[in-house]
Amino acid sequence: MLILSYKGGVYGEFSKSLEESLSGTNWSVSATLLPDSPAIAGPPPDLIITVGVEALKRAWAKGDPTPIVATLLPKLSYERIVTQARRGTPKITAIFLDQPPARQAVFLRQLLPGQKPAGMLLSSETKHLSSQYRHAFANSNLTLESEESEESERSETLLPALNALLGRSAFLLAIPDSTIYQRTNIKAILITAFRHQKPVIGYSPAFVNAGALAALHTTPAQIARQTADMIVSNGTNLPPPAGPNQFAIAINPTVAQALGLNISDESAIRRAMLADREFR
Repeated sequence: MLILSYKGGVYGEFSKSLEESLSGTNWSVSATLLPDSPAIAGPPPDLIITVGVEALKRAWAKGDPTPIVATLLPKLSYERIVTQARRGTPKITAIFLDQPPARQAVFLRQLLPGQKPAGMLLSSETKHLSSQYRHAFANSNLTLESEESEESERSETLLPALNALLGRSAFLLAIPDSTIYQRTNIKAILITAFRHQKPVIGYSPAFVNAGALAALHTTPAQIARQTADMIVSNGTNLPPPAGPNQFAIAINPTVAQALGLNISDESAIRRAMLADREFR
């Protein structure tokens, strides 16, 4: 059973790709639901796949004992949901959207060769990740500068922290953080970075469309194929949660030109990343 957070869009893309990937296997999608769909009569499914944050919230709250595979959501969102009390604890795993820090480091080295240090805004939600990024970046001969913006004072601290960070960084690397990168904040962050003539590296194509220079991300179709492979290989004997094993690159050439940057195209960067000894 597939539960989508919303109808259409990236969720529809995931659904279509999953059904295609499961075609010809012993697995099939018995029903595709939205979080507020009524219960379906009949035998329970062998597995529930949730797509997005809202779908996992609803499946977790229902207390169904059926094993769950959570997809298309950040690791922090997954951890926040599954630590909430519920009736029983089913088998559960996830395929996160978050790119591994080592992959990000190799991407940045190929995208912006010679430009360092990287800058990263952190909140109480993400500051524990800084050591992982520093270690991964050090292995790729990159350094990391960071500033914290506290959630309770976000409107007062975000832009001062960003200005201080951009003053000593070559670019801003955004990571999934619902405290900092909200719909109401994105425009101000991008404008501030542009005033400093510093590029922003986002984590989704939407971020790039909004004005970020580039993003390393994983498409819904890639996550769907990884989900199908996991189900076919493991059945309901679910492996531990993991990040995406495939990636895609998005670049905004207009932003690159405005910042005076000569950026390689997506396919060239991908080839360079796959050939990079740190990536393997």
